Amino acid sequence: MQTAIMFLLIIASVVLMVLAISKLKMHPFIVMLVIAMLLGLVWGIVDPESGLTPVEVVNTIKSGFGGIMTSIGIVILCGTIIGTILEKTGAALTMANTILNIVGKKNSVVAMGAMGYVTGIPVFCDSGFVVLSPISRALAQQSNISLAVMGTALSGGLYATHCLVPPTPGPIAMAGTLEADLGLTILVGLLISIPAVIVAILYAKLVASKIDIPANSEYTYEQLQTKYGKLPGALQSFAPILLPIILIAVASICDFPAKPFGTGAAYQVIMFIGNPVVALLLGVFLSMTLIPESEKENTLKWVTQGVTDSAGILAITCAGGSFGAILKCLPIADSVGTLTSTGIGVLIPFIIAAILKIAMGASTVAMITTAGMMAPLMATMGFTSPLAKVLVVMAIGAGSMFVSHANDSYFWVVSQFSDMKTDEAYKCQTGMTGVMGITVIIIVFIISLFV
Repeated sequence: MQTAIMFLLIIASVVLMVLAISKLKMHPFIVMLVIAMLLGLVWGIVDPESGLTPVEVVNTIKSGFGGIMTSIGIVILCGTIIGTILEKTGAALTMANTILNIVGKKNSVVAMGAMGYVTGIPVFCDSGFVVLSPISRALAQQSNISLAVMGTALSGGLYATHCLVPPTPGPIAMAGTLEADLGLTILVGLLISIPAVIVAILYAKLVASKIDIPANSEYTYEQLQTKYGKLPGALQSFAPILLPIILIAVASICDFPAKPFGTGAAYQVIMFIGNPVVALLLGVFLSMTLIPESEKENTLKWVTQGVTDSAGILAITCAGGSFGAILKCLPIADSVGTLTSTGIGVLIPFIIAAILKIAMGASTVAMITTAGMMAPLMATMGFTSPLAKVLVVMAIGAGSMFVSHANDSYFWVVSQFSDMKTDEAYKCQTGMTGVMGITVIIIVFIISLFV
């Protein structure tokens, strides 16, 4: 009975959140904090044993807010500053033109999805979206395509490899917990994430294209050329983005279980400069080299604008963390544990991960929690071969991407950096991730029939 009440409360919270933000036009920051508080207080009354006291509810909300700020706060700040400077100096337009010259305007959406696919392997999807959003915006302007399309394609590309391919923390943790071969997990993850990205690109073209969001770049390419005379070169323009991505990627490889660079001084140095915070900070300083002498006096102004622009994004994203923190205190994992006895193969880990993802928001938490629940059951359920173990990892990954909505920090990163209203983000981000998750589990289930 309590389990039913718990899920009804969760559903009611999400519905109320959507209505308050979309229909009543209330700010998401206020809505999520209030609903998180109400949910915590109501559950404390329904189940005094597992529920939180009023004081614990407030402390949980604060810790959830602070947890998100700790994990991606500096990354968002630095990424926004880089984006502001790239736009002001015309470097973003240079990057967009470089990509368009290679792939052509008609393939710009595909290029954005492919860029996300590659970047999402070593870089967290939140960080990757922040870093690549200037290119997304510039490409949207140069291609005369809605920013919703570009943002959705980029988000899907990042999300696919984030949920399925090590060395992203979630997949690599699942592989370790389920004793799946890491090399085979990477190979299968790379292959299975390709159709997920294709579906995301198609969704962007067919669904997101119906939402018109202008790129809203402050200057056109011609205006910047007139102002500065000559825009930054391609290599110089890409450097503030490529350097952080490369550093983070090298650090991910360095932290492989085999420790290819050892554990000594080299390891410490690489892990330090490859930390997203340090890597993005280096990107900020590198982006400052793009500012022409005639505009050096505006450096402080542009950095300040980047910090100011990130404030709203941080507020909403961290409020989502507060809501997620309250949900994590509910006995959701215990309630879905009984699903493991139903005997429907790889659909079981998918369903468990999907429930946890929808309820708690964090993909990585859903992956790690589900893997921990599945580990003692692998032999009993017949998942003993190397490929079978990898397929369970993929099934959990598919569940962890189904679906991204208001309690997921990534949902707000995508919506805020793509200028999407909340209802538009539900159509683009939530709808797309739902389709991606279903696509992946169908492929995994079909493969499992022959293993």
